Amino acid sequence: MSEKTSNPSGEDLTRQAKGVNWVDLMEEDARPVPDFLKEPSYEYLGSDPIPASRYTSLEFEKLEKEKMWPNIWQFAAREEDLLEPGDYVVFDNADRTFLIVRQDDGGVRAFHNVCLHRGRKLRTEDGCADKFQCPFHGYTWNKDGSLNEIPNRWDFSHLSDEKMKLPEAEVGRWGGYIFIKENPGGPTLEEFLAPLPEHFKRWRHEECATVLWVGKVVPANWKVTAEAFMEAWHTLVTHPQILPFTGDENSAYWFWGDNVNVNLVPFGVISPHIDPTDKKQQWIVDEFVKYNGRSAENYDPESDPFKIEVPEGISARRALGANFREYYTEIFGHDHSDATDAELLDAIVYNVFPNFAPWGGFMPNIVYRWKPWQDPDHCLMEVRILSRIPPGQPMPASPPMKFLSVDQKWTEATELGALGEVFEQDMENLPYVQEGLKASKTGEVQLGDYQEIRIRQFHQTLEKYLEK
Repeated sequence: MSEKTSNPSGEDLTRQAKGVNWVDLMEEDARPVPDFLKEPSYEYLGSDPIPASRYTSLEFEKLEKEKMWPNIWQFAAREEDLLEPGDYVVFDNADRTFLIVRQDDGGVRAFHNVCLHRGRKLRTEDGCADKFQCPFHGYTWNKDGSLNEIPNRWDFSHLSDEKMKLPEAEVGRWGGYIFIKENPGGPTLEEFLAPLPEHFKRWRHEECATVLWVGKVVPANWKVTAEAFMEAWHTLVTHPQILPFTGDENSAYWFWGDNVNVNLVPFGVISPHIDPTDKKQQWIVDEFVKYNGRSAENYDPESDPFKIEVPEGISARRALGANFREYYTEIFGHDHSDATDAELLDAIVYNVFPNFAPWGGFMPNIVYRWKPWQDPDHCLMEVRILSRIPPGQPMPASPPMKFLSVDQKWTEATELGALGEVFEQDMENLPYVQEGLKASKTGEVQLGDYQEIRIRQFHQTLEKYLEK
């Protein structure tokens, strides 16, 4: 037993849960599992409470905007959001606004989306343009950020072309994702993301495209909302319909350094909270088909290809893995013969500090992003679905984000299918978490030492930025 995986009582926290352990489950996989999916990376980080004011305070939100957001790499766009020269994305977050612009050489640059004359936003929606003209007085910039025109230039002789270049942010690109960082210095994107790029080499997100994109205003702080997706053990009470095929308490929680962590949730196994007596393997599959929300590329339960019969003597997990392996090879045109059951079935949910959460594996992947909204009591939660593009096919452009207001439900985005219903179950908690944090007598949030280690790592990293 490692001291690093033990709490002060000497308990090995990675081995306390009921049922089969994640690492043991990996040994039973139909294919050899990559080392990073079977070698625990956990360390006890203490048990101190988190101040509730971090989720409710305007002053704390101001500190985040001043000390954290400008100094971290932010997921701003996907490559398929801006395929052609002149295509641009408006990226707004934390009182900043940027234009992410595709250049003639295929590169990507990011400029502050603010006219240097009187401060109007240059663009409010995504589009395509060779020039950016301010709708107020007509100041114009080229797509490389250089000044194109100042109307009535005679009155602005004090302004040089060099001085009037649009301020630029750093841009980093990895795996089809485009990141920006407002302030120079600090770690490179590769250093910031490590070891994520190494893990995702197998899953090749650069070969994927956004096929679905929904954003919703949530009446809860962005951290409250993000943290609801950092652990699986709320499944027992919040999502009971998925317990027949979800190893909620069997999940693994690992982290690397300051910025990256993962929650590994096995599917195709019965929750240890369900009595397995008289529960056949076929029942697990039948429940999976009804409620998993991920088994079909477009999440249409009426056309689900995974209504399979489990052969005698074969586990539901092994049967589902074999079916996924064959199906994904057929529809995506990529060889999945070496894909593990885990990579085809499980929720392999990574988080990159502070608000980027791509799912790993070979199935159509979910990507989460959470951004602060108009006050500490609201945020924008975005959900993308990435699908693998068959070899030889051109990269399709992303669909526009479907925007849901605070009064709309996730289920109004019918393209989400069963996922919309699962998200709505989370929404039944989050507004009341926010209200409770504001009303808390103790002013403290208590965390589990293992199952909520991702939340603790997140807050310890946040503290490092705010203390600089």
